[in-house]
Order: sequence, then structure tokens, then C-alpha cells
Amino acid sequence: MKAEIFLPDDYRPAEDEPFMNDQQLEYFRRKLIAWKAEIVEESRDTIEGMKESTRNIPDIADRASEETDRALELRTRDRERKLVSKIEAALRRIENGEYGYCEMTGEPISLKRLDARPIATMTLEAQERHERREKVHRDD
Repeated sequence: MKAEIFLPDDYRPAEDEPFMNDQQLEYFRRKLIAWKAEIVEESRDTIEGMKESTRNIPDIADRASEETDRALELRTRDRERKLVSKIEAALRRIENGEYGYCEMTGEPISLKRLDARPIATMTLEAQERHERREKVHRDD
């Protein structure tokens, strides 16, 4: 079991400290865990709301509107389910010591990028190259 890492409430990873030191890793670990908990809670609320709103609506337009809302909500929850698996993968990378490094180049991913998108697996440049290649292949 690892020792508890002290992290001040106002801590933000800084460029002038060693990359992916214990405090940075703990910062991102906590950020990912909080994000996952928020998504799971929203999902739970959605399920409860859908159970409560299951009713027979006589007006066809109202029923169609409700079904459209449900479909949209379910698509959103599906995206969030995929996001949860990406969060879990990022947490595993923290445990494995691979977090914060580009899976394509092995270079450090910028702290600003990780703070904005803690599930990032590539540097911005590698991501852009990847997307350009995808676009080229999609156009074939």
C-alpha cells in the first residue's frame, strides 16, 4: 500500500516541478475519480428519473416528445459509459506509471492538456496527426 500523498486544496501541477511526480499523479488521480463519481451519480439520477416518468401518455405528440427525450438521454448515458471506461484506463495508467506520456511518441503530454482532458493519451501534435490520418483514410 502506498503512503498517503499530501495535496494542498489549491494545488495545481506546475511546469517547474518534475513531470508526473507523486503530487501530480495524485492530483490527476483525484480529478479522474471525482469525474467518474459525478458521471455515475448523474447516470443513477437518469435511471431513477426514467423509472418515475414511465407512464402512459395519451397525446401522441407528447408521447413522441417524451420518447425523443429518452432516446437523447440514453445516447448521452452511452457516451458517458464509454467515458467512464476511458477514465478507468487513465487510472490504470497512473498505477502502471504510464500516465502523462503520449502512447504514440512516448513524449510527455502537456500539463495544460492533461488538466483540460485528463484522459488524454496523446500529445496535441500526435492527436492532430492521428486525426489527419483518420480523415485521409475516411475520404478514400
